[in-house]
Parts: sequence; structure tokens; C-alpha cells
Amino acid sequence: MTSRLLIVLALVVLGRASFAQTKVNRIDSLLQSLNEKGKLNGNVLVAEKGKIIYLKSFGIANEATGEKTDKNTIFELASCSKQFTAMAIMILKEQGKLSLNEPMAKYLPKLSFYDKITIRNLLNHTGGLPDYLSIMDTVFDKHKIAVNDDIITIFARLKPALEFTPGTQFKYSNTGYALLASIIEKASGESYASFLKKNIFAPLHMQRTFVFNRRLHPREIDNYAFGYIYSKYLKKYLLPDSIEKAKVVYWLDGVVGDGTVNSTVLDLLKWDRALYTNKLISKTDMQQVFSPAKLSDGTFTKYGFGWKIEQYTDYGKVVRHSGGWPGYKSDIERHVDHDKTIIVLQNHYDAAEPTKAIRSILYGQPLALQ
Repeated sequence: MTSRLLIVLALVVLGRASFAQTKVNRIDSLLQSLNEKGKLNGNVLVAEKGKIIYLKSFGIANEATGEKTDKNTIFELASCSKQFTAMAIMILKEQGKLSLNEPMAKYLPKLSFYDKITIRNLLNHTGGLPDYLSIMDTVFDKHKIAVNDDIITIFARLKPALEFTPGTQFKYSNTGYALLASIIEKASGESYASFLKKNIFAPLHMQRTFVFNRRLHPREIDNYAFGYIYSKYLKKYLLPDSIEKAKVVYWLDGVVGDGTVNSTVLDLLKWDRALYTNKLISKTDMQQVFSPAKLSDGTFTKYGFGWKIEQYTDYGKVVRHSGGWPGYKSDIERHVDHDKTIIVLQNHYDAAEPTKAIRSILYGQPLALQ
């Protein structure tokens, strides 16, 4: 090898190292700035091909004690929980305990009048079910804590009409994922929390990931990030339980499937890596999880089973999900063609959402804040 070629190769290596360091510096500068402005409180992890290139904690996990967040802090994932619900359904499918094209009413006979809705419809948000939060808000006794059976009982009594014929449209549905959790329990004979622990979290060594209903089943958890909402009137962060408009955190605390999975950025990286393998389900079924739903008119949605699916010229295929619940914001983004991962977990409801900006930095593009 000539000396000139060696010099060129050395420059290429140095250039790549310099670019990588520049990316990390830009990400850190962005996030530090957001934190200083009170717009970022939580943990951020960025990885390329499974290797962590950025991991940092910002702010406070517990306002009462002053405990700061660190890399092992546990956050409520809100709607990012749906990917675990979907995976549990796929595991049950492979165990031969259900079929995606079966009517959901097979497992939820109280809802037999919804005879055209399949489990697949629930997974990809094409079932047409109305929003349970709106219905429960008008009829449920908010001095109690609702569980999934309460949703089923109220729907069975009121028989709310479908918003469209199943399979003809896409509409994001928390109702569908709450019902999927009940189907998981019926098909497995276990609680939703137990099935996820045994079949997903334990096999992947996600030791700080679990289903948690903090008001229904309170318990002390080490290094837990309590979710907060900022009060402009009092000029401080408050637990949503003390804010009238956010009391939904109390009376819907027992509902699982569409939320209530809690985790850390490090555990979610383990989850990300497993999704490139067949540790949990076969390659064929994993492809179903990340394939957009096809409607009855032949058009495709941008949602698979528990994941939003987007295709970009610059980034390739991106599968992602965000989550929001009073006190929490979460975002998990996986660039499957380039094997890049962005995980952002926050416990301030009014925080910024920096994922798009981080994405821009990873590809050397101008910043694009969400």
C-alpha cells in the first residue's frame, strides 16, 4: 500500500470520526439549550447500529425530593406502550391461541354486536370504534378508578355506533388497544402485566420495564420519574392529580393496553435490538408488524401493528411512535434501513419534542424542530 493511499485512508477515518463527534456535539448543544429554556426534562438516547453515541439525562425526576434523572430512571411511556400490546398479540398468534382475522367478539362476547371488527382491525386502527375516553368522561363515576372491564361494560350497555365500516378507514384508536389488552388476558389466561413480563420483558432482560397503575396499585419504585405539569399561576411544577383538568390520570389509571408500560431508555434500546431478530416472533410475523395496513379500497395507511410507518428519501424506512399523557412525553424512532435509534423520555408535559431535530443532525441536515 502506497504512502499516498495510507494518507487518504487516514484522512477518511479522521473525517468520519470528526463528523461523528460533530453530530454528538450538535445534539448536545441542542438539548442543553432546550433544557436551559425549561423545554427538556428527561432522558435522551441516540444509537447507530446498536452502539450508543449519545446518552444524557436532564432535570428532575422527583420535585418533592429533588432527585435528578439518570440513565436508569423509569418513565411512563403512554401510547408508546401500544407496540408492546401489539407484540403480545403476535406472540399469542404464534402460540396458536388466536388468529388476527378472528372477530374480536370471540374473546369479548359482551361486544358481539361489533361482529365485523377483527383483531387485525384493532391492531392497525381500522375498526371504527369511537373513543372510549370521551364516552367514559360523560358516564363514568370519576370517584372510582376505571379498568378495562368498565370500558367493555359501558360499551355493551350504550352500544355506541361505529364511526365507519371496519377496514374502510384509518383512525387512531385508544379504544382498540384497550380491547386488545383484554383479548390478551382472555386468550392467555393471564393478566396483561404478567403476560408482557413473561413473554417480552423477561426474555429481553428488560429488568426495569413493567406495567404500572400508580393510583390503582400504588407501590414504591426506585428511581421513578413522576410526571409534572407546569402551573403558570403558581410558577411551579405540579402532579397532574392536583389539577382538575388532568384528573383523568386518576380515574383512568386502571386501563391498560393503550398505555401504562413504564421503562428506561436503556431497556428500550434492548427492545429496539430485539426487533431486528426473531427472539420474540418469526421473521414473517415481524414483517407484518412493520407493514402498513391495506384498506378495503386498496390504499395503504401509515400504520402497522403498534408502529407508525413512514418512508423518506433521505432517511429510508422509519418506524416510530410517540406518547403523551398528563405529565409525560415519549418518543421512540427507529430508522430500520440505516439502523439508527432515537429514544426520548420526558416527565414534563409542556416539554419540546426534539426527535426531528436530532434526526436532522444525524443526517447532516439543517435543524427541524417539531
